[in-house]
Amino acid sequence: MSPDISWPPQFPRTDPQDRTPNNRFEATLRESIDDLADELERVGADDWRLETGAEHQQRNPKYPYANASPDDPGAVVRWTMDGDQYAAACDAYTRLRDNIRSLYLYVREKRKMESRPVTTGESEFANARLPPADEEIAVEAEPPAHVVLGVDPNAGPEEITQAFRRQAAVAHPDQGGSQDEFLRLKRAKETLLEKVAA
Repeated sequence: MSPDISWPPQFPRTDPQDRTPNNRFEATLRESIDDLADELERVGADDWRLETGAEHQQRNPKYPYANASPDDPGAVVRWTMDGDQYAAACDAYTRLRDNIRSLYLYVREKRKMESRPVTTGESEFANARLPPADEEIAVEAEPPAHVVLGVDPNAGPEEITQAFRRQAAVAHPDQGGSQDEFLRLKRAKETLLEKVAA
């Protein structure tokens, strides 16, 4: 049985059916993790860990086994920097290697932007900063998924999807809604669809 990933609750998950294959990355799983480690060192991360749904090596816990092909190909990298905690997650692709490669590319691009001589209101990494523990608890304490979407606890996939679309049409930031509310609806939909699929 594959280990579960401790996915940050405020980060939406990609529906497994929406994950896509990626043939653009030529690096191996090991190279992708090594590159990610190098980038985190460059940005001054004090400590970091990689979480995946694969079994990790006992001697090198930051590395999954080379032939890893977990049911959940998502990956979360967590790090600390200047006393703050950060996380970035990716599960858009069907292979673990491609999701880890995307994390590396994200950190690399943020590092490059951070080094530009441009002044902005916040660090380029501000959107990866995790909330303090008391705020994280508040995020986790939201109503049950079926209440958020306004459906029966045993609703089917079609009813769940329709309820999400109805509410998302109003809650989406492009329609004048709030990003937080839209992400809450998306989390609720994903939670219910995972429950139906189980």
